Amino acid sequence: MTLSDSLPALLLVILVAVLLLPPLRRWLLTGPVFKVYKRILPPMSDTERDALEAGTVWWEGQLFSGSPDWAVLLSYPRPTLSAEEQAFLDREVETACALVDDWQVSHESFDLTPETWDYLKSRGFLGMIIPKQYGGLGFSAYAHSQVVTRLSTRSSALAVSVMVPNSLGPAELLLHYGTEAQKNHYLPRLAQGLEVPAFALTSPWAGSDAAAIPDAGIVCKGQWQGREVIGMRVTWDKRYITLGPVCTLLGLAFHLYDPDGLLGDKRDIGITCALVPHDHPGVELGRRHQPLNAVFMNGPTRGQDVFMPLDFIIGGPATAGQGWRMLMECLAAGRAISLPSSNVGMAQMTARAVGAYARVRSQFRMAVGRFEGVEEALTRIGAYTYLMDATRTLTAGAVDLGEKPAVVSAIAKYHVTERARRVVNDGMDVLGGKGICLGPSNFLGRAYQQIPIGITVEGANILTRSLIIFGQGAIRCHPYVLKEMQAAADPDPAAGLKAFDRLLFAHLGHALKNGLRALGHGLTGSHFARVPDAAAAEARRYYQQLTRFSAAFAFLCDISLMVLGGGLKRREKLSARLGDILSQMYLMSATLKRYEDEGRQAADAPLLHWAVWDAMYQAQQAFDGVIANYPNRFVAFCLRLMLFPFGHPYVVPSDELGHQVARLLIAPSPSRDRLTAACHRPGGEDDPLGALELALLATLAAEPVEAKIREAEKQGLFAGNPQANVRDLALAAHGARVVNDGEYALLARRDRLRDIVVKVDDFPFDFGTRRGAAS
Repeated sequence: MTLSDSLPALLLVILVAVLLLPPLRRWLLTGPVFKVYKRILPPMSDTERDALEAGTVWWEGQLFSGSPDWAVLLSYPRPTLSAEEQAFLDREVETACALVDDWQVSHESFDLTPETWDYLKSRGFLGMIIPKQYGGLGFSAYAHSQVVTRLSTRSSALAVSVMVPNSLGPAELLLHYGTEAQKNHYLPRLAQGLEVPAFALTSPWAGSDAAAIPDAGIVCKGQWQGREVIGMRVTWDKRYITLGPVCTLLGLAFHLYDPDGLLGDKRDIGITCALVPHDHPGVELGRRHQPLNAVFMNGPTRGQDVFMPLDFIIGGPATAGQGWRMLMECLAAGRAISLPSSNVGMAQMTARAVGAYARVRSQFRMAVGRFEGVEEALTRIGAYTYLMDATRTLTAGAVDLGEKPAVVSAIAKYHVTERARRVVNDGMDVLGGKGICLGPSNFLGRAYQQIPIGITVEGANILTRSLIIFGQGAIRCHPYVLKEMQAAADPDPAAGLKAFDRLLFAHLGHALKNGLRALGHGLTGSHFARVPDAAAAEARRYYQQLTRFSAAFAFLCDISLMVLGGGLKRREKLSARLGDILSQMYLMSATLKRYEDEGRQAADAPLLHWAVWDAMYQAQQAFDGVIANYPNRFVAFCLRLMLFPFGHPYVVPSDELGHQVARLLIAPSPSRDRLTAACHRPGGEDDPLGALELALLATLAAEPVEAKIREAEKQGLFAGNPQANVRDLALAAHGARVVNDGEYALLARRDRLRDIVVKVDDFPFDFGTRRGAAS
C-alpha cells in the first residue's frame, strides 16, 4: 500500500482522535473557537444579565427544543377556582361591576365613586395576592386573572384600580424581598385597603430602558426622628404612575450611589427599590395624566433631595442595589396576569355585544351578521377571543405552578393586546355609526379609545416584539446558549474551556439533529411526528404540524446565531420575526390545551380550527420573512429548501370555517357562553349590554313571524301602504291581519328593544360645557 493510499485512512484516524480525545480536541479545535467566541461575544452589563436570568423557563423551553413533549403540555393541571374564589367572583365582583357606570366615570366624574372605592378596599380587592396570614385574600394567580377579566368587561378604570395593587408593586415586592418588620407592618394595611399602593419606575428620559433611570439617591447622614442616621437623599421625576395621584404608599425605583463609602467600598450601588409614605416630607403627588379617557388614577410624582432612612429600602440596607433583579423577577408574574386579563375582558365583551348587535341590527331586510363581509369581522372576533383567553389561562396557570415565566409573559402581553386591538377594531367596523358616537349607550367606544394603553404600558409592544421575546428567549430557552455564555465568563479559563468544549459539541449535535428532523418533517408533511395518546382526534394533525414548526424554528435559530452571532441582537426585524414564530407556537399550544381542558366541546371546534390555522399561516409568514431577508443569500436558499422543500403548505382558514365561527356569535348557545364566560351581564333594558341581550332574545323569537311577513310582501299585500317600511312593518302587517295579536306583541317587543339598541346618543348644542364650567 502506498502512502497516497493510506493517507485518507490516516486523516480519518487523526480526525477521530481529535474529536474523541477531549484534551486534544480542546487544544486543537475548541480552544481557538473559545478565544474567538469570547472576543465576539457582546459585552453584557449587570442589568442586562439580571434581565436575562430573571424568571424561569417553562413550556417555551420545549418549543425551543425542536421536539416538544406534548404529554407534558397536556399534563399541566387545568386552572380552577376554589369555592371561596368562585363565591367572590359571583358575589363581590358582580357587586363591584354593578356599582360602576362607565359613562359617568369616564365623562363626568373622572373617577370611581367614593362608594366604589370603599367597597373595593373593604372587600379585599386591593389585597388579592396577599396571603391570609397578613389579612389578604390569598387568591391564586388564576383567580386574580379571572377577577380582572370580569371587571374589564365593565370598566377599565375599575379593572386597573384593582389589578395594579395586585401586580408589580409594593405588595409583590414586599412578599418576596421585604424584611419581616416591613411585611408585618405594611401587608395587613395593604390587604385592608388602609394603604393604597403605587410603584414609580418610568422616567421621562429613560422610558422603556428602566435600567437607565436618572433618578438618583446619595447615601449620606441626616436627621430622622430626632437623631442622626445614615440614609439617602433621593431626587426623582416619574410619570405614568398608576394610582400615583391617590396612593398612600409609594414604591420608588432609583439609582443609589455611595460617594463617601458610608456603606462599604462600592460607590455605584445600583438600582434600589424603596417604600415611601405619601406624606413623607418632600414627596410630590396628586397631579394626574388623562390616559385616553380610561380615567383611572394615573399621574406623575417628583421629589427633590428627599431624605429617607435606609430602612425605607425594600428588604432593608442588605438589598440596596438589588432592585433591578427584584423588578425583573416580579415583572414576569405581574405581566403574565394584568394586561392579558384586562384585554381578554375587552375582547369577550366585544364578542358578546357585537355578536348580539349583528343579529339585532338589520340592513336590506337581513341581519347584518349574515353578510359575508361582516362575517369576516365576526370570525376574527370569535376566534381571536378564544385564542386570547386560552393564552391568558395557560399563562396564569404557569404562575400557580410556581413559575415566573419571563418569556411567555412577554408573548402573552404582546399578542393578547395586539389581538385585542384587532378585535375591538373589527367590533367598531360592525357597529358603524353607532360605534363612533360616544354616549351612555355606546358600549364599545371607550374600549376603542383605551386599547393603545395596554399596548404601550409594561413595555411598548414594538420593543417587546423586536427586543424581548426572541432576544431573551433565544438565550434563556435554548438548551445551550446561556450555558455557553456563562462558560465564557468563567473567571477560571481552564474550567470555562472545559465546560465550553462539552457544551459546544452537544450544541452542534442538537443543531444537526434538528436540521435533519426539520427536513424529514418537511418531506413527509410531518405525518410521522409523534402525537400524544391523550390528544383529541380532530387535533392530532395540529400537534404534528407544531412539532414540524418547532424543529424548523430550533434549526433556524441555531443557524442564525452561527451566521450572525452577536449581530443578531442589532437586527431587530429578524429578531422580531423569529419571536413571532415562537409566539405563534405558544398561542397554538394554549389553544390546543384549552380545547382538551374544556372536554373537547365539538360545538367549539370551529373556534379551535380557525385560530390554529390562522396561527400556522402567520408562523409560516414569519419564517418566510426571516429567510427572505437573510443577509447570506446562499444560506437563505439552503434554509428554504430544508424547511419548506415543497413550498408553503399553510393557507388562510377557509370561508366556510369562518362562517361557522361567526354563526356562534350571533345566537345564544353554550359555545357563546363559554367564549364569553367572564362577561358581566347586567340585567334590564336600561343598561346598553342588558338591552342587547334582551333584544337578541326578542329578535330570535320574532324571526318566524318576520318570515311570515316577508311571504306576504312577496304577494304584494302591502302595496301602497306607507307603513310598510323597515321601521313600521309590524304595524302594517297587523293592520292587514297578516299577523295576529300575539305575533304582533312579539314584533312590537322586538322593535322596542331594537330601537333602544340602535339608538345613538345626542346632546345639547354646547355638550353641557356651560353647565360644566358653572359647576
